[in-house]
Amino acid sequence: MFEVYIHVPFCLRRCGYCDFNTYTATDLGAGASRGNYANMVIREMALTKQWQLDHGIEEPPVSTVFFGGGTPTILAARDLVAMLDAIRKIWSIAPDAEITTEANPDTVNEYYINELAAGGFTRVSFGMQSAVPHVLKTLDRTHTPANVAAGVNAANKAGLRSSVDLIYGAPGESLDDWRTSVTTAIDLGVNHISAYALTVEPTTKMGRQIAAGTLPKPNDDDEAAKYEIADDLFAAAGLEWYEVSNWARPGYESQHNLGYWRNVDWAGLGPGAHSHYNAVTEADHPQSASLTAPASGGKSEAIASASADGQANAELGETNAELGMINAHGNNSQEIHAPAGGGCPADAGLGVVSVSHGLRSWDIAHPRLWGTAINENRVPWADSETITPEENLEELIMLGLRLHEGLGLDRINRAINDAGMSSTPQTLRTVSVDQLAPMISEGLITVSDNHRVVPTRRGRLLNDSVIEQFFDYVGV
Repeated sequence: MFEVYIHVPFCLRRCGYCDFNTYTATDLGAGASRGNYANMVIREMALTKQWQLDHGIEEPPVSTVFFGGGTPTILAARDLVAMLDAIRKIWSIAPDAEITTEANPDTVNEYYINELAAGGFTRVSFGMQSAVPHVLKTLDRTHTPANVAAGVNAANKAGLRSSVDLIYGAPGESLDDWRTSVTTAIDLGVNHISAYALTVEPTTKMGRQIAAGTLPKPNDDDEAAKYEIADDLFAAAGLEWYEVSNWARPGYESQHNLGYWRNVDWAGLGPGAHSHYNAVTEADHPQSASLTAPASGGKSEAIASASADGQANAELGETNAELGMINAHGNNSQEIHAPAGGGCPADAGLGVVSVSHGLRSWDIAHPRLWGTAINENRVPWADSETITPEENLEELIMLGLRLHEGLGLDRINRAINDAGMSSTPQTLRTVSVDQLAPMISEGLITVSDNHRVVPTRRGRLLNDSVIEQFFDYVGV
């Protein structure tokens, strides 16, 4: 399975709680402007595809595409479609692929959504956050509940699936306020709802207000009570939890997000976006200055052609570009590192051994520096790192214990054996159902007949503790 995430770093305004890699300026330099953004991302696609080929990565057709932000719908709809067309030409897209964009309710209308549907999108995720005016004001959101309803209705008419995102725990939000938001979201008739606890970073406007005492600090007990309210109301409406923060009717789960939690391969494009690969082939020899340095130059003819075609399509929408924003799928790094340079050295002579390993990378966060790297024909990574077998094991545990489908003990024990062979000293231990009895008796997990470990509601509320205890059993 292979996914593509595109980060659009533009916003109309910056919300007081937002800590994502977003900007309100329309032109950030080096080609990274709203009007030219699609062209730059299409060029990054071509560079990324060549890097994949240079590192032995032959991905299957793209199974999901997700445009996050920022506010993707600040761009013209034709720009989003142009980037989707380029993905189709460079990687190909599976016939049943899920194609989603996040949308600020203020930035879309029926005509915009119809253009997305005609261009191949299948799903829209609306940033609802709350249905209560004073809560929206605290969150610095400018839309109204009527905007959200209009967007969902337009998506329904166009044949697109809809999802809404909610945030709970905002300063001043009562339990009744939260019930109102949850029931309003359910009454929209959507088949998927995400609900996230508010996280306040000290560097945000809201963080400074809380530090100054002008806003109250979010309360853990209040947030737990609101989670339970949401879980009860969603379940009563036929929306089942499938991940700690996500509920859906059967068959309407976000396939893109499931891909993240199942640890599949994905390419992240755009400033600050993260990428993940399970098997990268490198040439292991003493002359290799950096085994994970992004490749530069050398686009194949087919890729160059697809990129050029996609850029021509994107240029049609330059004068009509509107707005953009980012989601929290791990692609919001704001660290700025020196751009990774040069290409990986060519295999030369005797003694070259192919080495395969997992890899994660992240794009340069600032759009101008990101654009500069693309203009220099370099994959615009800020940095990358090898994923060791031990780190892969930790990720499998952390991600699997968030899912209703659960964490398969057989898969984990295979990963433990793989990691154990590479660890010195060998401290890792396989896990049996009997060893998990204390967590079962505490009401944190259940274990199915096919040995899948599933968090209970209590386990979801105490997910960090569940993960830590599992780490202790495994020895990581």
